[in-house]
Amino acid sequence: MVEAAASAIAVEAYKDGRSIFGYISKKVEFADDFKFNFEKMTDQAKMLYARRDDVEAEINKNKMKRVTKECEAWIYRVKVAEQEVLKLESKYKKEIMHAWRYARLWSRANLSKHMAKKREELRVLLEEGKLDNGVVADRSPEHVRVIDTCGIEDKPSLNWAVEEILGNLRERKIKRIGLWGMVGTGKTTVMQNLNNNKEVKKMFDIVIWISVSKAWSIEKVQDAITQRLKLRLEGQANAVETVQLISNELGGMRYLLLLDEVWDPFDLHEIGIPNNDNDSKVVFASRFRDLCYDMDADELVNMKRLSDADAYKMFEEKVGRNMKNPSIIPVAQLVVRECAGLPLLIDKVARVFRKKDNIHLWRDGLKSLQRWPSIKIQGMDEVLEFLKFCYEDLDGEDKKVCFLYGALFPEDRDIFVDYLMECWKAEGFLDSIDEFRDARDRGHNILHDLINVSLLERSAVKTHVRMNKVLRNMALKISSGVSDHKILARPCEGLKKPPKEEEWTSASRISLMDNDLCSLPAPSNCTNLSTLLLQRNKNLMMIQESFFLSMQRLRVLDLHATAITSLPPSLPCLTHLRALYLNSCEGLIELPSSIEALVHLEVLDIRRTGIISLPIQVRCLMQMKCLRMSSSNFGTGNPMSKVISSISSLEELMIDVDPNTLWSDQVMRTITEEVSTLTRLTSLTFSFPKVECLEIFIRSSPLWKDLRFTFQFSVGICNSVKHHILDYFEYQLCKCLKYANDEGTNPVISEVLTETEVFELIDHKNILSLSDFGTENLSKLRACSVEGCKDIICIIDANVAPPCAFEWLERMVINNAPGLHCIWNGPVPVGSLGQMTSLTLYNCPKLKKIFSNGLIEQLSELKHLSVEECHEIEEIIIETENPRLDRRTLPSLKTLVLHDLPKLRSIAPNDTLIWPSLEQLDIASCPSLFKLPFTGLNAINLRSIHAQQSWWSTLVWQDDAVKDKLRSFCSFT
Repeated sequence: MVEAAASAIAVEAYKDGRSIFGYISKKVEFADDFKFNFEKMTDQAKMLYARRDDVEAEINKNKMKRVTKECEAWIYRVKVAEQEVLKLESKYKKEIMHAWRYARLWSRANLSKHMAKKREELRVLLEEGKLDNGVVADRSPEHVRVIDTCGIEDKPSLNWAVEEILGNLRERKIKRIGLWGMVGTGKTTVMQNLNNNKEVKKMFDIVIWISVSKAWSIEKVQDAITQRLKLRLEGQANAVETVQLISNELGGMRYLLLLDEVWDPFDLHEIGIPNNDNDSKVVFASRFRDLCYDMDADELVNMKRLSDADAYKMFEEKVGRNMKNPSIIPVAQLVVRECAGLPLLIDKVARVFRKKDNIHLWRDGLKSLQRWPSIKIQGMDEVLEFLKFCYEDLDGEDKKVCFLYGALFPEDRDIFVDYLMECWKAEGFLDSIDEFRDARDRGHNILHDLINVSLLERSAVKTHVRMNKVLRNMALKISSGVSDHKILARPCEGLKKPPKEEEWTSASRISLMDNDLCSLPAPSNCTNLSTLLLQRNKNLMMIQESFFLSMQRLRVLDLHATAITSLPPSLPCLTHLRALYLNSCEGLIELPSSIEALVHLEVLDIRRTGIISLPIQVRCLMQMKCLRMSSSNFGTGNPMSKVISSISSLEELMIDVDPNTLWSDQVMRTITEEVSTLTRLTSLTFSFPKVECLEIFIRSSPLWKDLRFTFQFSVGICNSVKHHILDYFEYQLCKCLKYANDEGTNPVISEVLTETEVFELIDHKNILSLSDFGTENLSKLRACSVEGCKDIICIIDANVAPPCAFEWLERMVINNAPGLHCIWNGPVPVGSLGQMTSLTLYNCPKLKKIFSNGLIEQLSELKHLSVEECHEIEEIIIETENPRLDRRTLPSLKTLVLHDLPKLRSIAPNDTLIWPSLEQLDIASCPSLFKLPFTGLNAINLRSIHAQQSWWSTLVWQDDAVKDKLRSFCSFT
């Protein structure tokens, strides 16, 4: 046993001794290779550094490309290794400074071992430096490729378009947005600023801006997209492969595609733009409104011209230092006015004027600009060519002459659409359409096309259009080069004397409206004249007897609002006259019997004249289609016998009401009976003093129920037939009823209501709600106004209403309703008021609840809410009335107006509502309102707050950041 143990110990001792010997031998070996390992390490390092230098040289040579991730990591590892080699070299140098002694064997051996190990690491690193995946690769597409463009934050009339589009981009349901407007309005600038917008950068993974241009093709657009996405097309990729490549790349992204200068509609899928569920959007800019519809735009943004202030600011920026001369500023303001608010034109003009350094050059430049385009100005011809293209691209001569006709009217002044169409028809521009209704339809079609290509623009006043200065100048220039379209147009110039006779004789159309003419010449040769517009020359009292002798071809004559007292004996020479406007000629007391010679007359307007009867010869006007007159034209005695009923061709009749004229029941009955016999009537504007007269008409004439028949009926005593609520609508509403100063209900009114689109109830008594007329009879209403009805307590009483009410109502105005307690009494059926976009409540002193019984849940389309002088209102949205309040309640509300509400404590129960569309808040005289329902996360589109400074200072805030943000939107009174 002892011997075995001793033997085992001996074996272990032998092993340990051998191990110690080996260890010492290895150390000695490393110490002996000390210099060798250093040199091998440094040689390996030099080769590695050389490879690193080669790689970096390749990177520098390909600066347009990005370094691969593999290469970046390798260079970093080389850098770390280089630092470690330097440390080893430093230790080596210190070591060799000492003489060789066995005492230093261990330190040298350890350092030698580390250098040998490092040499191997460097060798492996050099091998990895082959970089199988390459040194550089194509860069990933930039998140946003910033475009060099002018900022517009300080130009509200440009920046609003960016804000409008941003608001649409935030809406999940809106996928495509169309920006349209005439050439030169700044669409490209808006698109470029949208591309550069910081909020847009946060909203999307990638923003792609492409100028499509006129010479576009699907291949060119695809090429621009693939370049932007840095996609590689292998060989000659076919169209299908390209579409698939783009679609695959964008399919997983949240992209924004900005397409500028789109001339023709195309299918986005044909270029590879996918419909994905990542909230991707497309915005396209075009001169043509219809193109936006053709490309399935969910929302349209109409680009307006610059305001005067923004136009001047832009001009000032582009001209630069010369604008600092005080004497130049008044001239500069006139120069800017000539640019008509078009950024493109401002840019061209500024380039010319920045070279002018004294007042003489500026004044001369202004004179030249005022004569453009009749004379050439450097850089301006390009603008003219842009504009002329839109004109020349019109598909039809009828549209071209209709556009040129607009030059007869003053620049940037409202032109009444119906009047313009009557002139077009009288001139024969509407394809010789016989029926007036069809001619108006055709006229609206042409007008739509002219607006679509931005040659005309909608006015702020509905049913009116405008032509801007630059387009009017172009139209005048084009007309001057066409022999049968020469225009003499000098409206609003303060003329006291008429133009010279030779100017009259060479013109086909003359416009001298809105001047101070006292007399007219007797031109000897105006055989080519077809239109003569002299309206609103208020000092024009007399027309020479022979004035019309040579105007046999005259088709349109407008003398309205002049001071004439009679028409000259030469009037019968106007045998081709189609339209005669004498309205507001208060001194004109009669129509001459010679009017029977105007056998082609279609339109006659004698409203608000001194004429007290129509001559019997009016019966001879067998082509008369439109007659407009006033009740005073009938006189106060017996009306002219059967003159109106004898005009069998009459299609449109308007009889204005003079509230100061006292009519006997028999006179009214006779007039109504005459009107009822007209068998071709398609439009009637008439005031019935009593319901009984209305009943005579609807019982005698079945025409009023015809689908295309339009009417504006006024029943009862009221100041005007005009329906003011119509001004709200962009489209025309054609069946209107105004009912005033009566009481109770009447089956005749209920019957007419079944066809009515606009209903105004004024100063009515003994009625508790509109439901008293039969809610089912109100199903076609698009607009409703209740004013001065003291007995009304609610608008709709659900207890007597059908399952759904007011399905199509868009606008409701309630004014001066002292007994009104609520809008809707009882449960609200689904679909009721589902189309309402505007609600106005004014002076309803007993109203406490606006949205009762969950009414608010139905108002998904409400855009405008105005509450004024409703002194009992404490809450706009009452939680107890709306217990299931959704966070997206009132999702479309853009404008909220709250005025003179002394008891108002809250707008909403809490700040959880999103208010996704709210843009403008207007608050005045609400002293009890101390908190707004907004946080940093809701009302993201709010950009304007009108309020009183004193009220703002009383508000309570939970977050100063929200206060500061909202304060930046404020304008105080």
